[in-house]
Amino acid sequence: MSKPIRLAVDAMSGDFGPRIAILAAMEFARTFPDVQLLLFGERVLMEREIRTSVPSNIQLIDTQSVIAMDADPRQALRQGDSSSMWQTLLAVADDRADACVSAGNTGALMLLSRRVVGVLPGGEVPAICKAMPVQSSVTLMLDLGANVYCSSEQLLQFARMGAVLARASGVSQPKAALLNIGTEAGKGTAVIRDAAKLLAQVDDFEYVGFIEADAIYNGEVNVIVCDGFSGNIALKASEGVARLIASRIKESFATGFGRLMAPLMWPLIKRWRAELNPDVYNGAILAGLAGTVIKSHGGASVPATVNALQLAYEQAKFGTTKKMARALSVAQ
Repeated sequence: MSKPIRLAVDAMSGDFGPRIAILAAMEFARTFPDVQLLLFGERVLMEREIRTSVPSNIQLIDTQSVIAMDADPRQALRQGDSSSMWQTLLAVADDRADACVSAGNTGALMLLSRRVVGVLPGGEVPAICKAMPVQSSVTLMLDLGANVYCSSEQLLQFARMGAVLARASGVSQPKAALLNIGTEAGKGTAVIRDAAKLLAQVDDFEYVGFIEADAIYNGEVNVIVCDGFSGNIALKASEGVARLIASRIKESFATGFGRLMAPLMWPLIKRWRAELNPDVYNGAILAGLAGTVIKSHGGASVPATVNALQLAYEQAKFGTTKKMARALSVAQ
């Protein structure tokens, strides 16, 4: 009989402290009774948020401090070993947990993850990877902000890691592309053009060439590779456009003819909201670490945090870290 999957949760980090993490953990624990949850945080504060009996598959582990959302990541690296974030990562490093989730300071989480969990052999730097809302299939994008500058070899590593993550999402033969300012072979920086040559030589995914930002969401490729600078700008710009569209739709149905049409359009609007709800896509993977670390959004709701926990569970169940280590070792 296989041992149960164990998830470590940084219950103190995020915009709302332990309230959201506790409620999400309680809901997840009841839905997945075979999963063990280790919640790291100040016990008194965690117990204050628990209004019913604690499920038997939840364990509260007391920690002394929390890394603030606006903390200097370098200071957290020097002084944060007693924090809920550090102890959560340590549980993964010590094999007390198969994966972990934190909604804390992104910079601190990345630095602490590299120090505490470590980077996989064959991988130079971790990358932030996230599923994108696409028309069909699965599209993962990395890096989304961890590394401002990347070499062509690092972009190749990202592609290999992304292909493993795509397979974890059910894609048998992932298609990978490089984000660029055009699809022609001569476009882009020297780094991107060199990376294209490297990606074209490997056989653990299908390299389909360059992709422009306007094609990110059409679902034609499964892995979109870029440096963290370009990826973060593309992501934030997309989020801004989505908020603008949502605001305009709301305004259109608030007055005049739009108000009369609202009852007829409501089923369609409801479906759109469900399909594009950012809560569904909450949870970014810090790919390339020697353990599974999931970054939840700092302002995530309870349903969004449950989705981040489920992502951690799925990655642990698939054995992503071991498969990613094998993929990266091929390049050595």
